[in-house]
This record gives sequence, C-alpha cells and structure tokens, in this order.
Amino acid sequence: MRIPLDYYRILGLPLAASDEQLRQAYSDRIVQLPRREYSQAAISSRKQLIEEAYVVLSDPKQRSTYDHLYLAHAYDPDNLAAAAVALENSPESTKRGSNTQSLGIEITQDELVGALLILQELGEYELVLKLGRPYLVNKNGATSPRKGNNLADEEIHESAEHPDVVLTVALACLELGREQWQQGHYENAAISLETGQELLVREGLFASVQAEIQADLYKLRPYRILELLALPQEKTAERSQGLELLQNLLEDRGGIDGTNNDDSGLNIDDFLRFIQQLRNHLTVAEQHKLFEAQSKRPSAVATYLAVYALIARGFAQRQPALIRQARQMLMRLGKRQDVHLEQSLCALLLGQTEEATRVLELSQEYEALAFIREKSQDSPDLLPGLCLYAEQWLQHEVFPHFRDLANQQAFLKDYFANQQVQAYLEALPTDAETTNEWAVINPQNFPQPQTNNLPFPKNSTRTPKQFNHNRTPDLDLPDTPEYSNFSPPMWNSSGNVKSEVPAAERTSRGTKEHLNGSVKSATPAHNQKRRRRKPAPSPIRERLPDNRPHSRRPRRRRTFANTIEGKTRLVWRVFISLVSILVFWVLATTTFGWLKNVFFPTRSVPVSQLFVQINQPPISIPDPNSPPQGLDGSLTDAAAEEIIRTWLSTKAEALGPNHEIDNLEQILTGSALSQWRVIAQQARSDNRYRKYEHSVKVESVEKIDLFADRATVVATVKEATQLYENGQFKNSSNENLRVRYDLIRQRGKWRIQSASVVNQIIR
Repeated sequence: MRIPLDYYRILGLPLAASDEQLRQAYSDRIVQLPRREYSQAAISSRKQLIEEAYVVLSDPKQRSTYDHLYLAHAYDPDNLAAAAVALENSPESTKRGSNTQSLGIEITQDELVGALLILQELGEYELVLKLGRPYLVNKNGATSPRKGNNLADEEIHESAEHPDVVLTVALACLELGREQWQQGHYENAAISLETGQELLVREGLFASVQAEIQADLYKLRPYRILELLALPQEKTAERSQGLELLQNLLEDRGGIDGTNNDDSGLNIDDFLRFIQQLRNHLTVAEQHKLFEAQSKRPSAVATYLAVYALIARGFAQRQPALIRQARQMLMRLGKRQDVHLEQSLCALLLGQTEEATRVLELSQEYEALAFIREKSQDSPDLLPGLCLYAEQWLQHEVFPHFRDLANQQAFLKDYFANQQVQAYLEALPTDAETTNEWAVINPQNFPQPQTNNLPFPKNSTRTPKQFNHNRTPDLDLPDTPEYSNFSPPMWNSSGNVKSEVPAAERTSRGTKEHLNGSVKSATPAHNQKRRRRKPAPSPIRERLPDNRPHSRRPRRRRTFANTIEGKTRLVWRVFISLVSILVFWVLATTTFGWLKNVFFPTRSVPVSQLFVQINQPPISIPDPNSPPQGLDGSLTDAAAEEIIRTWLSTKAEALGPNHEIDNLEQILTGSALSQWRVIAQQARSDNRYRKYEHSVKVESVEKIDLFADRATVVATVKEATQLYENGQFKNSSNENLRVRYDLIRQRGKWRIQSASVVNQIIR
C-alpha cells in the first residue's frame, strides 16, 4: 500500500532543515507517544517509519537524492526523467520511499497503523478516514447511510493491527468533529462524531473513547438544535430532526426549568437563554405545540411562553378560542405574579371591555399604564389607550419572537372585522359571568427550580412609546438572532426562579346575581354621553352595542368618594395609634424609673476629699540639676541600644540554623523587612546558615522635630560571623562597623525601617 507521506512530513521538518534540527526533530518524535489505548505493535510501527525517515535524511548522499526527487515533484511534476535516473543510482532504502510518479512511501499491511498514527498527528483526519475506510464498513458489507463518511463496500479479514486501526479511525472522526464544531458546522460535526462512535460500538472496542465521543455529542446537542431549526421552513426533514433533538433534550432535563443533568453543560439560567434564543427560529404553531406540552409538567416558564404563543396564533389566525385558552393559563400564574396587563389584553381581544378595564386597574405596570392613560385623556375610560397599546404590544413584543409572524402587521380593526371572530365573541359569556369565572379558579403551587432569573418579569418595564424589537417581554434574557453566535459563554449566568404551576384548574360560571354591588360599581361603564360621541378609533366600539345601564356612572363616583374616605380614616387610625404608642412608652418609662428608685434606691458612693496643702505642691517638682527623664515611649540611648541588640539577635535567629524568618516582623518594617526576609529565604533555599557574635555601642540618638515617631540612631557594631554550607564550615569574618539605623514608632513600639553602613572602622 502506498500512502502520501514524505520523510520531511514524518519528522515535521522543512526541506532546508539543518542536521541539528533533524536530530532534534527525530528525538522529539521518538519521545512523543500516542494515546495509552494503542498496543505496543502500533507504537513500534510508528517508530519504525520515523527511524526510516531519519536514516535517509541523516545520510548526505541519500538526502541529496531524495531532495532531488522531492523538488522534481514539487516544481516539475510532468518531467520526471531526471528523477528516474537519480532513483536508479540511489540506495535501496531511498528506493523504498520514493516513486517517480507520486511522492509517497510504500508500506506493508503491518505498517498501516503506524502510518495512520503519523497522519493523525499531522492533522490529516480526512486522509486517515480515506485510508482506513475498510474498517468503517458494517459487518454485513453495507456502508453507513450518513453522508460524508466515504466508506468502502468491501470487508477485510480480522488482523492483529485491526483494533489499532479502528481506534485511529475513530479518533480521526473525533478530532474532525471537534474541528468542524469550532468552524460552526455543528451538524457535520455530529455526523463525524456519530460515525466514530458507531464504529467503536460495532466493533465493541475502547469504551472510554466511546464515552468521550458521547460526551461531546451531548454538549453539541444545543448547537445542532439551533442550526437545524434555523434552516428554511422548506427543509422539513432537517427541522423535524431538530425538534426531535429538542424534545429529547427537554426529556433529559425534566422540562424547561428542570434540574436533571442532560450533560450539555448548561445550568438553568443558561438553558433559559438557550430557549429564548431558540424561539426566534420556531413558528407560532411549533411554539404552541412545544410549550403547551411542557406546561403540563408543570412548568411556570413553559406556561408563560405558551400564553404568548396562544395569543400570537389566536390573533394572527383569527382564532379567539386560543386567546381564551391563554387567559385561562394566565389565571394559574396570577397568584404570585403580576399578569394583570396580559389578562387585560386577553379580555380586550375577547371583546370584554369592562373586564379588560377592571383588570387593567389592578396592574402594577406603571409605564404601560401611563401610556394608556395618556392616550385615553379625552375618553371617560381607558379603552382607546388600551387598544392602541394592544396593537403596539402585539407588533413589537409578541410577533418578533415567531419566525413566521416577524413581519406581520397587527390591526385590531381587521381582527374584529373577521366574521369568525365576531361569531365566537357573540357566543361568549357576559362580562359579569367572566368576572365570576375568573374568581373561582383554584390555583395550586408550582415547583420552585433554583435559578436567579424569574421566568417572566414581575414588573416588566414596557415602554409603549419606544417599542424595541430587542426587548424580551417574557424572559429576562438576551435575544440572539443568529445561531452562529450561540456559545456557552453567552449563556453563562446564575440565579433563582420562584414560580408556581397548578396541577389542575377548575372553572365555574356564575350569573349577574352572584356578583355583589362593589364589583359592579368598580366596573367601568359607558354612559349616554359616550354613545353620542364621534366613533372612536377602537373597532370594539363599532361592533359592541352599549346596552349597559347608565346609572352606573354616579355609583362609580360614590365608590371613588367612599374609597377616599376609607383611606382618610385609615391614615387617621395609623396616626392615632402611633401617638398612643408614644404616650404609653413615655408613661411606662417614667413609672418604671419611679418604681426602681422606690424599691431599689441607689447607694451613694463616698467621695474622699483631696488633701491639698497651701505650702506644698500637689505633685513633686523635680530637681533642676537632675537629668531629664523621657516621656512614655520616648527613645533614650538605653532604649535605642536595646532595640539594636534585639535586631542583631533576631538577625542571628533568621540567618541561623533554624531560619526563624517570621521573627523579623517583630523588629523590622518597611523596606528593611522585605530585604532581610528575601535574604533569609535565599539562605534557607541554598542550605546556608551563619552564627553571629555581636557587641553594640550607641554613639548618638537624633530625633526629628517634625515627626515625633521617627528617630535616627548611629551605633558601633562589632560582628563576628561563621558561615556554614550544607552543614560544613566554610569561612569566618570579623567586622567593626559604624551603622546608621532609621527607626519609626508603630503602635507604641519602635522598629527599624532601614539601616546603612556609615563606614568600616579599621584598627
């Protein structure tokens, strides 16, 4: 068998390599060993080829002949006559590795694994697959159905080198898959990895390599899903494969906010970002089917995403039943999450204007409410602003997250003009019945996965005046429209999700008789004046007749007034309660002090009078002729000499046999401490130590007037030193030095900041 390898590539050398470079490359290649799974025969085969290349290139005559043939192939592949003549005069070893038609080496079947090993080390993974393709054939002789494998149809007989060749081909698939992964070709990378895995599984070899490939396939799965689902909608087979991979991934995790380990390397927050990024590649029908199924686990995140899918699909396809289903799912989330704005929009799209206005007043979305009120200034209720907000909300916050609705316009007028929509809305219950239906929902608890990001914002910052396509209405996650930018660092985050999902829901309907008066009075109504106004832009007013009683407007005013009176009474009650508490505290404190003085009188402490004589001073006055005494902590000659002696003894301990370096901090500071610490550590690492004998005599102590905590001491130091290395005596010295010490007082203790030799005293 002939393989396209030359001796220079085997050794990893250029054509002009020197003899020294040749020897170094040969040594490095011999020392470098392949993976531990290879047999000794495979390692010997590789070594044999490396030695053969070195023998030819290390001999000047053989190298000259080989270089001539090499250059002939490189620069004049059509004229090989001169190369053929040179080859006839070359030694046998050169003939074995040369050919006038193609530059390569001839190998035996036993040397195949060594050649494949060298090609793999050179990064020629596709060439390894081409040469080792007989080992990729199924046992029945049929090739793998996957494209790009280039498998042959023939079977070969089992041989001793068979496991090593199988391992080399599988590792080539592994490395080729990782290379394609880095290039962003995720599906091709999966094909390469699965090809290597199938080969090892079929042969029943190298379980550790199988596990390594499987780990890469698990980590590659999110990338494959994004790549497949980002394909055009016409490629249904590939996109169906992506949806199947997504379903398997969700099953392994236990849902969108599940905590099971799917071996993808994504934590909960990273996976939520992945789902948010994935939504831009799914149609509204695909999201509806996916998230509605996941919401039954139950899952708060999936429930919220299903709500958006139902609203988008119901509006775009004129199916109000889907919007009503979304409203019922919002009831499950309403116990601990503020979804009143979404509920109000659902009621609006179902033609239930009173219900929409009532629920809207419960919302805490202050920016959205400000926009709605601004657009409803000339109206007795909030319907005009709510209609305008609904159109912009659908256009800029809902539709952009569905690939088939991103460019669709949202007009309420067209929606309500649809005959199917009108027929469904006419059959719906009245506003009062709807209110009762909403009131009897029995929400249940959601599981609480551990994540920092809420599945949807409790107080989302909607800015109707500036609707941004990059804003995420349902998940507080960054949008990433391009799947090629999908990477774990972009997903990286941490946090806690606290949400609730009901296991079941029960709905019941009531009649107007079941509602109390407060609910009716709080419900906004239209009066006769509104009916005489010009038609508003809202299509709801054009369609819905205003047959409500006109007496509700005064009742609403009374309700508002009663609300103000109730708030005023509440404020007064709080104020009076605070005053009462303050008065009670003062009385209790006073009473407690009086009782304490009565039952536990405080004994008076006897005070001794100072004995002062007129003719004697309170303290003794020192004799003017006596030497002055320093204040507490001041530096005297004796104190300075004690400090210098302490330093010399500490120095002897730090540089002595035991190297007590930590004691330097007790006497040194600043640059002196760092300098002597380095000296002591170096002596300890060199296994050297010294023995000292010192004598000290302080000559002067100079204090700095501006700095009371600084002083300079000049002293004569006699130092006898004996040096030992590795426990053996080396030499000795005896010096008589005049040394200047700069001292500083820190926390009431004098330390040496720096020291320098003034001169050496010679006697």
